[in-house]
Parts: sequence; C-alpha cells; structure tokens
Amino acid sequence: MYDQRLRVLASTGLAVGGILGMAGTFAPSSALRGLAWGIDGVALVMAGAILTVVFYRAGQDLVAAGFLILAIGEGIILSGAAMDLDASVPSFGAGTSLWAMALVLISVAPVFRFPIRILGLIAASLFVATALQIFAGIPLSPISSPLPFFVYPFFVATFFGWIWTLLKRGGLPNSGR
Repeated sequence: MYDQRLRVLASTGLAVGGILGMAGTFAPSSALRGLAWGIDGVALVMAGAILTVVFYRAGQDLVAAGFLILAIGEGIILSGAAMDLDASVPSFGAGTSLWAMALVLISVAPVFRFPIRILGLIAASLFVATALQIFAGIPLSPISSPLPFFVYPFFVATFFGWIWTLLKRGGLPNSGR
C-alpha cells in the first residue's frame, strides 16, 4: 500500500513536470517560463528521487540508478530555470547529457514496455546530440529549434509511458533480488 502511494506521488511529479515543462517552452514571457520550469524541475527531482527508491526496492538497480541520474540532471537544469536563456546554456548542456544517460539506463532494462523504452532511447539520442553541440560551443538554448525543441515531445511521452506503467495494477516486475 505504501509503495502504491509512492508510485502515485512519483507519477504526479512526472505529470506535473511533463506538462509544465512543455508549457514553459511556449510561455509568452521569461517570467512565466521561469515559473513553469521552476515548478517542473522541482516536481521531476521529487519524482526521480522517489522512483530511485521504488525501483531499488524492487531489485531494479539499473533503473533506480537511471532515476537517480535523472533527478541529478534535472537539479542542474533547475538551477537555470529563471536565468536568461543564453546564460543557462552551460547548465542546460550538463543537464541534458545527464537526462540522456538516465534515459538510456532506464530504457535498456526490460522494466517498461518496448514502445516506452524506444521513446526513451529516441529522446536520449536527441539529448546526446543536443549536449554534444553545446559542449562543442554551439549555443543552443533550451528552446532552440530543431534541437532540443523537438526532443521534448519524446521525453514527455516517455514520462506518460512510465506513469501508465507505475499506475496500472501490478505495474512493476517482481523483485530481482
């Protein structure tokens, strides 16, 4: 019962993070974008921390590590939520590289259904491309197009796949321990 409540809380954090993250991308002002991305970031850090514990307890250490890295990456991204977009590029590059690694770790383990894992790997590959460009000196902001702008739908769709798995009856595999 307690584990179910944790999964609901984490799912709520993923949903809030996904919705406000996308909304912030389209916000008409930097103040609204900062507010949406600030709430989004806190919700995703919370969800990542809870899912680290949930999957660790279920014996899914690789997935747990992925959610831990997701929380760390989101924390780095959160540090630039209220900054000028150009000023946030270094932390955004670091955060997207960690998002990519998190998505790979979560998606390679056979915990989630195959289509959800493929969405995660597509998002991961596009975040790798984004991070590499930023690390190479190309100043991509969090709303640059085509990357990273077109990565977000894959990222958020992956969140909703995770939510679906977490909330369905018997959604997590038996412990591997």
